[in-house]
Amino acid sequence: MLQSFKPIFSCNLVLSRSFSGYVSRMRYLMRLKEDDEACREALKSGKVLLYHKLSPLLRKTSSGSGYKLASLKTSDLEQILEKVGKDKHIVNESFLLECTDKDEPQFSLEVGDLDRSALEQECGGMFVDLRKAFFMIPGPESPLAAKGQALLRWHQTNSFCSATGQPTVRNQSGSYRVCHSSGITYYPKMAPVVIVLVSDGSRCLLARQAMFPKGMYSALSGFCDMGESVEEALLREVAEEVGLEVEDLQYSGSQHWPFPQSSFMLACHATVNPDKTQVNIDKAELEDARWFTYEEITEALQNMPRDPRREPPVFWVPPSYAIANQLIQEWANHQQLSRK
Repeated sequence: MLQSFKPIFSCNLVLSRSFSGYVSRMRYLMRLKEDDEACREALKSGKVLLYHKLSPLLRKTSSGSGYKLASLKTSDLEQILEKVGKDKHIVNESFLLECTDKDEPQFSLEVGDLDRSALEQECGGMFVDLRKAFFMIPGPESPLAAKGQALLRWHQTNSFCSATGQPTVRNQSGSYRVCHSSGITYYPKMAPVVIVLVSDGSRCLLARQAMFPKGMYSALSGFCDMGESVEEALLREVAEEVGLEVEDLQYSGSQHWPFPQSSFMLACHATVNPDKTQVNIDKAELEDARWFTYEEITEALQNMPRDPRREPPVFWVPPSYAIANQLIQEWANHQQLSRK
């Protein structure tokens, strides 16, 4: 029986401060989005994440053992821009991302038209492709890095009105763009994607596309078609990609994913009849798909690749920042409890 969105795994929202503090911060953020002058003023005391052709700037941690997102004070960034021969006022082209727990606004800025090596030298860091950066920075920083890139890309690809062909104009925060010719307002959007971990009760099904890194297998995923519910999209994707019929599904969580162009991942667990597990792969979509035991999954979770420059294991799963990893970890935990 299909039980849509029946949670069998807990999914809790944890706020780092008191609820009243969270409400205050969200209302402040909304004011910055809507009030251009307030946003300009906030930028003066805020911090900016730099991107060079959509690659974020990273710096080594104080211990020197890892990397973190480089967050520059606006005043410091203005000095750096002048040193590399750029008008410091391009800082005003930054886009608002969020506010920290201390109500410090954070912005993102694309500087891809500037000399990369000169900027890296002046900033004391390096620009790293976002996929690689995810392996290098702390997990809590990954959503911010992804959001910064996604917002920059959206503005780059929405500079003209789809109805009139006329240029669109952003507001100061970058929360929308307007075509003054048609009056249409455009807001940043994410494409809904279902991602599902299929199980037959004792094994889980993972697949890989040809574009995946060597040895990596992940949960099945696919874009929702126009007019589809999440449940309908999930059933269709599993049937299309591996030829299996889902009997039950449970919602797990969601995540913004910046690839290929800002996806909204809706993660679920699904079960199939243990007597009907013959996989029939759609070769146009997948390179391989197969069932994995609890022991194989446990070993993969314990031997995650830590450095993208090194040879990965023969079989590995997406890293912890990806919601696919969350699904796999939840399944393994559920199997462990069942066995006890």
